[in-house]
Amino acid sequence: MNPDLEIARAAKLRPIQDIATKLGIPEDAVEPYGRHKAKIGLDFINGLESRPDGALVLVTGINPTPAGEGKTTTTVGLGDALNRIGQRTAICLREPSLGPSFGMKGGAAGGGYAQVVPMDQINLHFTGDFHAITAANNLLAAMIDNSIYWGNPLGIDARRITWRRCMDMNDRALRSIVGSLGGVANGFPREDGFDISVASEVMAVFCLSRGLPDLQARLGKMVIGQTRDGKNVTAADLKADGALSVLLKDAVAPNLVQTLEGSPALVHGGPFANIAHGCNSVMATRLGLKLADVVVTEAGFGADLGGEKFLDIKCRSAGLKPSCAVVVATVRALKMHGGVARNALGPENVEAVKRGIANLQRHVENMHKFGLPVVVAVNHFTSDTEAEFAAIKDAMAAIGTEAISCTHWAHGGAGAEALARAVVNRIEAGEAAYKPLYPLEMKLADKVRTIAKEIYRASDISVPDAVARKLKSFEDAGFGDVPVCIAKTQYSFTSDPTVMGAPTGHVLPIREVRLSAGAGFVVAICGDIMTMPGLPRVPSAEAIHLREDGEIEGLF
Repeated sequence: MNPDLEIARAAKLRPIQDIATKLGIPEDAVEPYGRHKAKIGLDFINGLESRPDGALVLVTGINPTPAGEGKTTTTVGLGDALNRIGQRTAICLREPSLGPSFGMKGGAAGGGYAQVVPMDQINLHFTGDFHAITAANNLLAAMIDNSIYWGNPLGIDARRITWRRCMDMNDRALRSIVGSLGGVANGFPREDGFDISVASEVMAVFCLSRGLPDLQARLGKMVIGQTRDGKNVTAADLKADGALSVLLKDAVAPNLVQTLEGSPALVHGGPFANIAHGCNSVMATRLGLKLADVVVTEAGFGADLGGEKFLDIKCRSAGLKPSCAVVVATVRALKMHGGVARNALGPENVEAVKRGIANLQRHVENMHKFGLPVVVAVNHFTSDTEAEFAAIKDAMAAIGTEAISCTHWAHGGAGAEALARAVVNRIEAGEAAYKPLYPLEMKLADKVRTIAKEIYRASDISVPDAVARKLKSFEDAGFGDVPVCIAKTQYSFTSDPTVMGAPTGHVLPIREVRLSAGAGFVVAICGDIMTMPGLPRVPSAEAIHLREDGEIEGLF
């Protein structure tokens, strides 16, 4: 049996009201979904606006490898450790998507003795948020085709519809489809396609909204396509924004669960960082900041993706000012970035670690560009040696950053207390001077170029004429002063997932751009990245099953 699952099943969970009480949430603000998860009422949240904010800590990482880094595990372990040393702490995480849970990676709730629970429910349907987002996305798609069917009063050009359908599962067969086949009664045939739900603009709007009024306003601004004369058509033009808001009304309230040690965890929203903006909801983060001394939040994949988007998109949009960044690495992953094959990671190899440190160092330097102090968390594996860790510690000390070995997987919060103290020291020193990487007044292509050069260390970007024309059309329509969200492979600083380490001088190819007017950013799709993933040759779904006693096997 999976050890993470054994540990989770052996845990004695506390009633969710006990967890809420730790944050000062009254019983009448807790809306239980069973015994161990709940939503927090919006009326209570709205009444917290005048309270001061706690400190915000971002947990990010190096470029992920098959060796594993443990970013969520470290986020949970750090939250537990901060609570252990007397800092009232809330953890803010994204909700897992069903796509990867049944595809390549399995569940996403931490691991070992640093988990959020109940992990089976969190990894499956949870409180239904993703289903509500999927339904809202597809209601809008249905209303687009329905409007065209009934005489097309808005003059929508069927060739210029940009809104796509979605589902929360990996299904490459749906990336490009033709709909409305079967005759006159079924409408007008046209090309269409599906994205995974976490890439839907509805997900981005959901996660960046500050409350129901803001949610409905953003939903109404979403551009679904154009008329024949090039005029944008929005969800509000279709009179769809009210119905979409109704579908999302309950989902927008943040979800409360707990760690194995009883730390409060707000798990809400879940855009991927490689194809979307990669951060949990603003609602959950702001709630945590009003109730806790410290909020520990995670951004997806490496600091070049989730970390950059957290700082350039989410923090700027929500007015957040983080106090510290934690960059997670493992000795094993650094060996892979140093050129060692996955099946040869066990033996000591200090030279490979030193080569791989170039990847870690770049991420640390990038976080410094945003004005954040950094602590490096080295997620410990039993095969790590003192010499390998010493190489990391010395390299980080040379750039003014502390590296700390953490054993939270094996020991829970106790294994991350040194990390917690280092983070508190950085917060109390007041070193943070957060600033975005680029000004909003910059041209859209120049914003992409700035990220490519400053964060990825590319020499330039490649922008085909058709993409350049589309970017200009966004600017001409009044959408030039928004951030950019780059969709790119998570495995490399380049657009090629096989190029590891810290490459320089490459060119970042921009294949396509999409306007997310409601979310408030422009998406630049690079290389071969897909907004609808496919299943691997042997998907995790093949091993997932129910035992005779009803327990789930194979999900974790």
